[in-house]
Amino acid sequence: MGSINLDLSASVSRLPAPGETVTGATLERFPGGKGANQALAARRLGADVTMIGCVGADAAAEEALALLRAGGVELSRLITHETAATGIALIAVAPSGENHIVVAPGANAKLEASDVDLPNADALICQLEIPAATIADVAARFDGLFVINLAPAREVAESVLKRADVIVVNEVEAEWYGDKLAACAGMIVTTYGKDGAVLFKAGERVASAKAPVVEAIDTTGAGDTFTAALTIALLENKIPEDALRFACAAGAAATTKRGAQPSLPSRDEVDVLP
Repeated sequence: MGSINLDLSASVSRLPAPGETVTGATLERFPGGKGANQALAARRLGADVTMIGCVGADAAAEEALALLRAGGVELSRLITHETAATGIALIAVAPSGENHIVVAPGANAKLEASDVDLPNADALICQLEIPAATIADVAARFDGLFVINLAPAREVAESVLKRADVIVVNEVEAEWYGDKLAACAGMIVTTYGKDGAVLFKAGERVASAKAPVVEAIDTTGAGDTFTAALTIALLENKIPEDALRFACAAGAAATTKRGAQPSLPSRDEVDVLP
């Protein structure tokens, strides 16, 4: 359950400094949104996936949903908002693969708890690009593995942190939340990009893994792929070290192609990485 966006991605010679204009970019359009990315990533890694989210009644919605449809993600529980526009993400990508992202959430901000019809599922993955109240309501009534990627960093109900079986944050988000993460009695996973990830439980470091070395082209969607892969690995009852290793490999594989959803790897592409 989460956001669905259309990404407008500009490849630039370098990322601009505040107040600076960088010209000569190449513009591409890709389906995106953290929720949609994680849904499609999980599907490509072998899971049966239902996507819950909200789009506008506009042409951008069909572009944003195109790869979810083509990939076999179940979309019958989507909401179409009659007045809000489909979410848009503006992304600048440097040759190193690093990026700057600005999101106009549009219809994503209109997803209400009363709109959410939960299917029977083993796991629910959420992020923070939809209303916090909706996440809190759904987390309370879902009884499977609840995974939340606390991105982008923003205030979230303590009840959500307490309910989470798995919290995924990057190092910046981990610093932003600080001691609030201690409310989680489950697993807390902090990612460090090319340096891998660490898993904590009850304040103790339980496992860590390095990311395989790849030629990174675009890091957009890598964290989403990591979250989806970690969820699948835990559902497959992998031990924490192996689950982290698999998730790091999946995240690394997602950096080797341009665009969030076009770059999401298949299970075979992940399994061949060391």
